[in-house]
Amino acid sequence: MLKIKSKITVMLVDDHAVVRAGHRMLLSQYENISVVAETARGEEAYQRYIEIHPGIVVMDINLPGMGGLASIRRIHGRDPYARILAFSVHDEPLYVTRALEAGAKGYVTKSSAPEILVEAIIRLAQGDTFVDPEIAQRMVVQTVTGTDPSSLLATLSAREFDIFRLLVNGRTTREIAEELCLGYKTVANYATQIKSKLNVRTTAEMTCLAYQYGVLNG
Repeated sequence: MLKIKSKITVMLVDDHAVVRAGHRMLLSQYENISVVAETARGEEAYQRYIEIHPGIVVMDINLPGMGGLASIRRIHGRDPYARILAFSVHDEPLYVTRALEAGAKGYVTKSSAPEILVEAIIRLAQGDTFVDPEIAQRMVVQTVTGTDPSSLLATLSAREFDIFRLLVNGRTTREIAEELCLGYKTVANYATQIKSKLNVRTTAEMTCLAYQYGVLNG
C-alpha cells in the first residue's frame, strides 16, 4: 500500500446508504483520509463540491436523476482539476473510457478489493490516474489486438450514451426528459439518432445490443 503523505479529504457519492457506510468505515482506518461529505444524488454532489471542494470525489456512475457520468462532466466543467474516482458495478472497458472522457481521473469497480479503492484514492490525491489493474490489462489487450467488442457503442456521443443507457434500462422518453432536464422532442430526436448509429429499429433491439455488450443496469 502506498504511503499517505498528507491529509486527503473525500466526498462519497452513492445512492445506497449501505455502500457509503462501508466506504466510510473502510476509510476511517486510515488516519490521513477523512470523509467530509456524502450524498446520494449527482445534483447535490455538484453543489457540495462547490461548497467544500473535497480533495477526492468517489462517484458512483449509477445514480438516480443526473447520472454519474453527467455529474462527473458537470464538476469537471466547473473545475478541470477535480480529482474524481468513478465507481461502478460495470467492468466493461467502454465505461472506463466514458468516465475518463467525462473528466474522471480513475475508475474502480464495486467488485474490486477494498485495498484497490484505497490505493486509487491515494494515487489520485498524488496527482496520478488509476484504473483497476484487471480492467486496464483488458483495455491494453483490446487496443493491441483491435478486438474491442463495444466499438459500435463508442460511436455514440456522451449525451447519446447517457440516453442509450436509460432507454435500455426501461426508462420512457418522458422520464428521461425529466431526469436530464431536456425537452421531450429533444430526447425523442436523440433516440432516433442512437438507433440509426447502432443500426437498430426498436428499443427492444437496442436492449439486446446492450445485453450483448454488458452495459445494462448502468
